[in-house]
Parts: sequence; C-alpha cells; structure tokens
Amino acid sequence: MKTFFTYFILFLIYSFVGWAIEVVVTFNKDKKFVNRGFLLGPYCPIYGFSSIIMILYLSRYRNSFITVFLLAVVVCSIMEYLVSYLMEKLFKARWWDYSNRKFNINGRVCLENSIWFGLLGALLIYIVNPFLSSVIAMISDKVLIILGSVLLVIFITDLIISLNVTIRIKNTITKLIKKDSTEDFNHKIKEIINGKILNRRLFKAFPKIKINVKDKVIDFKNNIKEKIEKK
Repeated sequence: MKTFFTYFILFLIYSFVGWAIEVVVTFNKDKKFVNRGFLLGPYCPIYGFSSIIMILYLSRYRNSFITVFLLAVVVCSIMEYLVSYLMEKLFKARWWDYSNRKFNINGRVCLENSIWFGLLGALLIYIVNPFLSSVIAMISDKVLIILGSVLLVIFITDLIISLNVTIRIKNTITKLIKKDSTEDFNHKIKEIINGKILNRRLFKAFPKIKINVKDKVIDFKNNIKEKIEKK
C-alpha cells in the first residue's frame, strides 16, 4: 500500500506541475487565466502518467543524459499521441491540434513540444524526482496512506464528474446532428453555455477543440467559442 500511495502522490504532484506549466504558457499567450485541464482540479493526468512511466523505466539510464533525453521524448510523444487518439475516439472530439506547427504527426504531437518534454523528462529524472522521493520517504506509513486515500477519493470523484460532463456534451451534440435543426442548435448553444458552468470551463480549457462530425456541428462549436469569449 505504501508503494502504491507513494507513486500516486507523485502522480498528483507531477500532474499539478503539468497543469501549472499549461496555465503559465496559456497566460503568457492569451494574457488571461485558464484552467488548462480536462478535470476540474488543478492537474493534467497526462503529465502524471508520463512522469511515472519515466521514473519506472528511465532511471536505469541515468548514466547517459542523451539516452534519458531521447527516451523521454519518445515516452511523452507516445503518451500525448495515444491520449489524443483515445479521447477523439471516445468523445468524438480532438482536444488539441498541432497541424499548424512544423514536424507534427497527424496534428497530435509536434517536434517542438517533444523536445521540451525531453528536457523536462531529464530534469525529472536527475533532479526533481530524487528530491521529492526523499521528502515523501520521510512521511510515516500511516500518514502517507491516510493522505493518499483522501486524495484518491477526491481524484476519482473529480474524474467521474468531468467524464459525466464530457459525455453529456457529446450526447447533446449527437442528438442535434440527428435532428438537423438550426433552431435546436441555437437553443442548445445557449443552454450549454449559460446552464452549465462546468461545460463552459471545459470549452475554455480547450479553445481549439475540434468536433469530428458534420460541418454544421463545427459551426456549432465555433458559436460556442464566440459566446464564451463574450462572457
């Protein structure tokens, strides 16, 4: 149990760090705060999962910085590609798109981001994780398990709520496609934006989201973005 909760707490820490990086990058670009996460809380799980994978498999290569860097590039790029692909298949929407960047693969990953991930991965292996692991090791088993259990419940609750919101949006769009009614589209736009704060937060977090359906639904998405910007 201690090992599990140690890795889980590290997962949350690195998910938070990833969220913070996304927020800072977005703030520097758009000059406004945006909760850049799929979940409600301040964390981006893709960073947490990638970090844990690197900790488990890259630490053995610490003697070679180049190896660690290159493997970090590969691990993070694969994770980002898979998450993009799976989320698109599950929710019929692309949550980010790098098609306008050089050296991208299907718009899911790009060389620029991968290089940054490689550098961050090396920083993780050589400096950040050894320090955090030593700090967590000083926490008693009882406190670690209690803290980890509480955080796990919070995380799972957040995950359930966020998935419910996303699935509800997906189902609403699917129903509108079948009805093929402009009037219904306009009505639902107002309902989604004004009626659900969580829906609005999700669209703000991923302003470049692309709905993979008919042209009409793409217009629907654009209308949503326009109305969000006016709020």
